[in-house]
Amino acid sequence: MVSEVPAGSDSPGGTAESAVTFTLLGPLEVLKDGVDYAPTAPKILQLMAMLLMRPGKVVQIDSIIQELWANKPPRSVRTTMQTYVYQVRRCIEQNKLAADPEAMLATKPPGYVFRIDPAQVDVFEFQQLCRRGRDELEARRFADAARSFRGALGLWSGPALANVNCGSVLAAYAVDLAEQRRAAQHLRIEAEIEAGMHRELVGELRSLVTANPLDEGLHGQLMRVLGRSGRRSDAMATYRQLRTRLTTELGVEPCDELQLLHHELLSAGDPS
Repeated sequence: MVSEVPAGSDSPGGTAESAVTFTLLGPLEVLKDGVDYAPTAPKILQLMAMLLMRPGKVVQIDSIIQELWANKPPRSVRTTMQTYVYQVRRCIEQNKLAADPEAMLATKPPGYVFRIDPAQVDVFEFQQLCRRGRDELEARRFADAARSFRGALGLWSGPALANVNCGSVLAAYAVDLAEQRRAAQHLRIEAEIEAGMHRELVGELRSLVTANPLDEGLHGQLMRVLGRSGRRSDAMATYRQLRTRLTTELGVEPCDELQLLHHELLSAGDPS
């Protein structure tokens, strides 16, 4: 659906766009000097989200049509889409987001490419911080890893693409971003547990398991911090409550890891 655009002399000239940043981890925003210049028309915003999803890469026309109209494109779909592209370029020009709007949003068969540095999009920074956090976890630098994951999660201001009417392509992308956020949260808590922040995490994890009553990973983390905080009975009660929900609602037992942790708590062993 996308193809790489080789770096070279056809990159947009000037530095007008260097101060512009784009957010997808929450509402889509186009920020310059603290002011949001994102278009307000739903289809134009949807098109911009498609382009920002693949900065520096060609987004194919067929993919855009699928996103904007699904299986019911208008009769003049190509002309309508070209009008939307023109509106995005007009937004760039009117708000001085780039020296050359047609270079920033370039026509590149078989589609269009938004020629910006991926680092201008908050998703890039989020993923970069998550990679750093994983490397730090692997190196057992737990405090550093927790700091990196906190920084990554701090970039979020709500559900991904919160102000965009998502079609099938963007909806799938938003789900993927939500899963990345969930994984970062899990790893951040893991890093903080290993850094010795047991009692500090109890309240947060209780809140999280209340909001996610069938999430075995969160329940396991809560059981561990309770056990390490000297609250073995509370940890076992957490397991019993989860097991009741799983068997009643899904007809399954807790995963092997949780059963092993429960056995260790019953045996008064070290729950780590």
